[in-house]
Amino acid sequence: MFEDVPSALDGAVLDSAVLDTVFRQTEVGVHVLDRELRLVRVTGAVLAERGVAAEEVLGRPAAEAYRVFGVEVKESVLREILDGGAPLRDVPVRGRPPHDAGRLHVYSVSVYPLRAPGPDGAERPVLGLVATIVDITQRIRAQQRLGLLYEARERIGRTLDVERTAHELVEVTVPGFAGSVVVALTDAVLRGKPPELRRAGETPLLRCAAVGGSGNALADGPLPEPGAVLLPGLFGERLFGERLPDGPELAAGGARVVAPLAVRGQLLGAVVFRRPPGADPYGEDDLALVEGVTAHTATCLENALRFTREHIVMTALQSWPLRPEGETRHAVELAQRHRPGGTGAGSWFDVIALPGARVALVVGQVERPGLSSVATMGRLRTAVYSLATLDLAPHELLARLHTVTQRLAREQARARGADEPVASCTVAVHDPVTGRLELARAGASLCVAVRPDGSLDAELVEEGPLLGGEGPPFACSSHLLPEGTTLCLASSARADGGPTAARIAAALAAPDRGPHPMADDLAALLAPERVLLVARTLRLPAADVAEWEVPSELSAVARVRHAAEERVREWGLAVDPLTVELIVSELVTNAVRHGAPPVALRLLRGDAVLTVEVRDGSATAPHLRHAKAGDEGGRGLDICSTLADAWGVRYEGEGKTVWAEIVLGCSPG
Repeated sequence: MFEDVPSALDGAVLDSAVLDTVFRQTEVGVHVLDRELRLVRVTGAVLAERGVAAEEVLGRPAAEAYRVFGVEVKESVLREILDGGAPLRDVPVRGRPPHDAGRLHVYSVSVYPLRAPGPDGAERPVLGLVATIVDITQRIRAQQRLGLLYEARERIGRTLDVERTAHELVEVTVPGFAGSVVVALTDAVLRGKPPELRRAGETPLLRCAAVGGSGNALADGPLPEPGAVLLPGLFGERLFGERLPDGPELAAGGARVVAPLAVRGQLLGAVVFRRPPGADPYGEDDLALVEGVTAHTATCLENALRFTREHIVMTALQSWPLRPEGETRHAVELAQRHRPGGTGAGSWFDVIALPGARVALVVGQVERPGLSSVATMGRLRTAVYSLATLDLAPHELLARLHTVTQRLAREQARARGADEPVASCTVAVHDPVTGRLELARAGASLCVAVRPDGSLDAELVEEGPLLGGEGPPFACSSHLLPEGTTLCLASSARADGGPTAARIAAALAAPDRGPHPMADDLAALLAPERVLLVARTLRLPAADVAEWEVPSELSAVARVRHAAEERVREWGLAVDPLTVELIVSELVTNAVRHGAPPVALRLLRGDAVLTVEVRDGSATAPHLRHAKAGDEGGRGLDICSTLADAWGVRYEGEGKTVWAEIVLGCSPG
């Protein structure tokens, strides 16, 4: 099939054929300039594409010829190459060609010297210049769109704040993509409430959340002010018309794009992008970019709303009311502090009044921050209150709380991606009658005591395993503290190692200062989202305590019963002496018959409660039973539970204490 092809193709004929093909058919712009920098030849396809006739440019000087193409050139640069300077390679040049004068184009231009053919190695004269011109407008715009989308994903939504996210959208798109941008959000979104599903034909109420660009960018009026209500429609008829499009939509002439901010059918707001007069109009590719940017912004707004709602819930959960001081004022002077930080660290403290004028101080923290941790904190606090009613020793209370934490972990493990909770917790029980402090600790926390003489004890109890972690046994200890000892409990200390012992001692070792100034000083040493308890121990006045040793014989019951009745009369309490006499009689009788020596009776006078306590050396648990009609005994605890307002059993190192509380009425007379 190649018999008719002349052999001269390897010479001048081949060169001529190649040049003819290039200048007639290729779409790459090839331009030839002579030594006078006149345009003498140009690719025919380029002329046709640009809508330019050959006679309009051929033979004309470069500056004049290229002006027809919409490009300005500097002849000095071309002259330098003609005189032996370095060629130009891939230099971007901008222009507005006559076939698309409303849009700026970018060309990649390369210019080389054109030399006459000659022997190899010989110096060849320069006949002119050859320039190749490629329209790279689409490639540049695609890169710009990709860069803008990348910048939007990097910069929008970093703060989890609704209004700041709207401002970030403006900052990213002005002035590179738009001359002016107006972002409007629904009134519900701006108030931190979840958006409502958009009803068909409904005109939502929006407010301007962020605006950027030139104030005169809109030919039909100035830009709205932030906070302005934008009605009718969204931004007013001059911007939006009377409806909101379901997706990015071009306005007439392409100078404006309107796009909703929506997630899963929920309308969060809308955006208007506008270019000033004379700028390139928006096209279909720009709509795709707007859709990507607004979709990312809407997702960030939804995340910000979720964070705002969670922050409100966490703040509400962690802003618990202080416990009434009247319940514990005979046991400790108390100051409580909480430094909110909005992260939902799940820190808590509790002050729980216990029978026998004792008080339990509890400080804890769920280890992982977030709303789930605050919810776990609430459940653990409820469990602590329930377990405290059982009058358990602190280490036993933590052991049962550990079981609760494990159960919560199993429940949360069923939810995909949920973290299993672990928590630290310190429980301290102070008895103002004896001055004894019982401590137990799970995990790490601040636990320090400063005695009235200024001596610091930072090793009250060792660290124990976390709740929900390795589990019991938990570290525990017992101390006999002098009155006026200052106890400091706090959830985990600062990340930088926490306050030093010297700084703690300086804040606490001041007998003339109250707990509140001390708590203020210590709170400044702790990280945000931490809680702090500062308690100064007190002793119950001796006049409010009456105690009798009881011989291990039933005949002694009557003597201590009458002594208790007489003491109640001396105190002048608003209580029926017969009620006290019956309760004392039944509890002492039960201890003498079924317990073990030593047996002791103690009465504690409080502001609102009289407490009857009977201690014996047996660890056998008394239980409430209901005697039959013919039984001679078995009614002791039943009588106590009927006459007393509360009763229970507390186990100690050796033996137990059965107690009953009688709420006092109005003072007689």
